[in-house]
Amino acid sequence: MQFKKRLVTLSVMSGSLALLTYLIYVHGFQEAGAKESNAHKRSTMRLEMPEGRHMGGGVGGNGPPGSNQRSFLLDDLAGVFAQDAHPNVRNRSQWETAQDWRKCHMETCFDFDRCKNGFKVYLYPRVVPVSAPYAKILSVIERSRYLTANPHEACVFIPSIDTLDQDVLSKDYVPDVGTKLQALPYWNGGRNHIMFNQYSGTWPDYGEELKFIEQGILVKSSMSIDWIRYGFDVSMPLFAKNHPQSGGEMGYLHNASNSIPSIRQYLLAFKGKRYLNGVGSDTRNVLYHIHNANDIVLLTTCKHGKGWEKLADERCYIDNEEYDKFDYQKLLYNSTFCLVPRGRRLGSFRFLESLQATCIPVMLSNSYELPFSEVIDWNKIAIWGDERLLFQVPPMVRSIPQSKILALRQQNQLVWETYFRSVDNIINTVLEIVKNRVARHLVRPTYHWNSVPGAHVVLPEWSDIPNNFPFYYKTFGETPGSHFTAVIYATSAVTASSPLFRVLKVVAKSQYCQKIIVLWNCDVAPPPPSKWPTDLGVPVRVKTRDVHSLNSRFLPFKEIETDAVFNFDEDVLLTTDEVDFAFGVWLEFADRIVGYPARTHYWDEALAKWIYSSRWTNQFSMILPSAAIYHKYYNYLYHNFLNPLVMSKVDETNNCEDILMNFVVAHATRLPPIKLTQRKAHKPPDQGTPPSAVAATKAVETNQLRFQQRQECLESFVEAFGYMPLIHSSMRMDTMLYKDPVSNMRKKYRQIESVNT
Repeated sequence: MQFKKRLVTLSVMSGSLALLTYLIYVHGFQEAGAKESNAHKRSTMRLEMPEGRHMGGGVGGNGPPGSNQRSFLLDDLAGVFAQDAHPNVRNRSQWETAQDWRKCHMETCFDFDRCKNGFKVYLYPRVVPVSAPYAKILSVIERSRYLTANPHEACVFIPSIDTLDQDVLSKDYVPDVGTKLQALPYWNGGRNHIMFNQYSGTWPDYGEELKFIEQGILVKSSMSIDWIRYGFDVSMPLFAKNHPQSGGEMGYLHNASNSIPSIRQYLLAFKGKRYLNGVGSDTRNVLYHIHNANDIVLLTTCKHGKGWEKLADERCYIDNEEYDKFDYQKLLYNSTFCLVPRGRRLGSFRFLESLQATCIPVMLSNSYELPFSEVIDWNKIAIWGDERLLFQVPPMVRSIPQSKILALRQQNQLVWETYFRSVDNIINTVLEIVKNRVARHLVRPTYHWNSVPGAHVVLPEWSDIPNNFPFYYKTFGETPGSHFTAVIYATSAVTASSPLFRVLKVVAKSQYCQKIIVLWNCDVAPPPPSKWPTDLGVPVRVKTRDVHSLNSRFLPFKEIETDAVFNFDEDVLLTTDEVDFAFGVWLEFADRIVGYPARTHYWDEALAKWIYSSRWTNQFSMILPSAAIYHKYYNYLYHNFLNPLVMSKVDETNNCEDILMNFVVAHATRLPPIKLTQRKAHKPPDQGTPPSAVAATKAVETNQLRFQQRQECLESFVEAFGYMPLIHSSMRMDTMLYKDPVSNMRKKYRQIESVNT
C-alpha cells in the first residue's frame, strides 16, 4: 500500500516537473522565435519593412516587432503600469524607481496644459560655452518661428546645457549634466523638455542609457529599437561637426543627367574604418568576403586610432593596400547602392553621405531605429540587410529592378533636401514631429511628409483637405477653381483719369475675375464710393486699416475666396486678353508664380556673392507681383512660415516684398516661375512738361537707392534661408497664332495682336 502511495506521489511530481519544464521551454522558444522572426524579416530580400516599422506610437501602439513595446505590453498585463493608468498620473512629483523613465509616453510624461497658447518653445539662456554641434542646434532654436521669450507661455523647453556628447572619453563631454538639469527653474522632472544627444556611453559597450533625461523627450542619434520610447523620443541622424548650419548640398539628382542610367558604375560600395575588436568589429571585419573589386567594392582600413599596429592581423595590410586604390567621393557618387554598416554605435556618418549622393542606403545595423521613422516612410528610400546574413546582400540588391531603383533614388533626394541636408532642416524636423504630437488636431498625414514638397512648407493649420494646397492637384486628380481674385496695390491719390481706375476696368472685364480688392496705401483717404467706377460688374473692396507695410500685399485676406490671386500694381499696362491669358497659363501651373515682369540674379565670382539684376536677359528667376498670379496659399505661407525678422527687412527698406515672395515659392516648390510674353509695350504716359534737371537727378538717385536696397535684400534673404532658392529658367509662354496669317476672328486672344508693339 505504501509503495502504491509513493508511486502515485512520484508520478504526480514527475508530471508537474515535466509540465513546468515544458512551459519554460515554450516561453523561451516563443521569445527566441520572435527575435529570430524579427531578424529574419529584416534580412530577407525585400524593400518592405514589417508593419509599423516606420511609424511610431505610444505604449500599446504600433511599434516595430522586436521593440520594447512588446515587453511594455506584457508588463502592462502584469499590472506594472497600473499606477501610470491612474487618473492623477500627471501629478506625480517624483520617480519611484530608477526605471520609471523607460515607461514615459506623451500621455504620462507630458503636460499638455502648458500648450494652451499653441506650440511655443522656450530656450534657456546660454550661461556656459557649448560644443560647436550643440551651438548649431541652439542657433536653429533661436531663429525658430516658435521661439518665445516668456517661459510661462511655453509649451516645450530646451536646455542650453550641452547633453550632446555623453562619452566620458570625449573632449566635449559635460560631466554631471543631471544635477545641472535639475537646477533649471522650470525642470519639473524633465516634463516638456527636449534634450539632444549624439553620443552616449563609452568603451567598451557604448551603452544607450541616459537616466538624466527623467521625464524629458530624448532626441538621439544611433537610437535602437530596444531603447526608444515610441511616440515620445525621436531618433535623429548622426551628423558630423562640419555638417552645414543651413543650406547644405543639393541632392546629386538636381542635375537630371545624374538620374539615368539607373545602374551606376558600381553596384554596391562602402569605404570606412575597420574595427579590430570591440563593439561593431564583427560587422565590418567580414565585409571583405563579398568584395570583388569589380561591381562590389567594400573597403576597410585598420589605420586609425592609437596603436592599431599592435592589434593588426594579416588581413589589415591587404585591406589597407586595397583601401588606398579608390577615391571615396568618386566611389560614393558612382554607386547604385551604398552599404551603411554600423559603427561603434548603431548610426554612421555614411548614412547622410549616401542620401546626399542619392546612393540607395543598404542598412546593415540590426536594431537601428532609422531617423524620424515616426513620419518618414523608409520603405521608399532604403533597404535592410542583416549583419548575420551578409552573403544575402549581393543577390538582394541585384534582384531590384531599375524602375524601383529610380523611384528609391528620387525619394532619397526628397528626404535629403527636405529633412537632412543641414542642421536647420534636422532640428526643424524634430520640432515639427513634437508639434505633431502636441497639436493632434493638426497632425500631418503621411503624404505631407513623404511627397513633394515635404512637410515643412505644408502647414496643417491652413487646411486638412488635400486639394486646398497647390502642391497636390495633380496627385489627387484635382483642378483649381475657375476664377481669380484681383488684388491691386494703390499708393497714389486718384483722379478721374487715374491709372488705378484704368486697371480696375481692364481687370473687371475678364470673364474669370470674381472680385477685386484694392489695398489703399496712400497718405490721403480713398475717394468716396460715388467717385469710383460703377459699371465694373464685379464687387470691389477697398481695404485701408490692414495696409501698414508692403508685407500686407500678401496678407491672406478672408475676402479672397478663389484659389488664384492676381496681384497688380496700380500703374501696370495690360489688356484684358493678357489677363485672361495669364490665368489660363496659371491653371496649368497652379503651384508656381505666373506673370509678366521678370527679374534675375547671378553669382559674381569676383565678389563671391549673389547679384540682383533687372536687365533683360534670356534667363529669369523672379516674377514681380506688379502683374503676377499665384495660389492664395502662398499668402498664408508668407505670413506664417517666415521668421518675423526676415519680414522686418521689407518694413525697414519699404521694398523687396516681391523678392521675398519669390524666395518663399521657390523654396516650397524647388521650381522656377513661369514667364509670359507680353505684347503690350511699356510706354509711359505723356507727362507734359519735361522734369527739371534737379527733379531728374533726384529721380535717378531714388532709383539707385532702391536698387541698392534690393541688392541688400537679396543678400539678407539668402542668409536667412541659408541658401539661394531661386531657380533660373528660359522658358516663356506665348499666345497661340500670334501674327500668324489666319483670320483675326479665329484667334482666342484677338486683343493682344491689335495692340501696337
